[in-house]
Amino acid sequence: MSGEFVASVSAFWRRAAQSARLMVGLPDYDSYLAHVRAAHPERTPMSRAEFFRVTQEARYGGRGGGRCC
Repeated sequence: MSGEFVASVSAFWRRAAQSARLMVGLPDYDSYLAHVRAAHPERTPMSRAEFFRVTQEARYGGRGGGRCC
């Protein structure tokens, strides 16, 4: 197999995994890191655990659990 083919298959699987995570409501930490480093180099990125907590609170409104309906 050529290196170009392997790279394209690898890129496909990374994008497929990212799409799957977004479909089930899990934001992509790696995309967040890339964005912070490119657009806000003066900021220290959140840890993976902190990122997960913040995105879950944003999604569920900080109600301390799942939705009631």
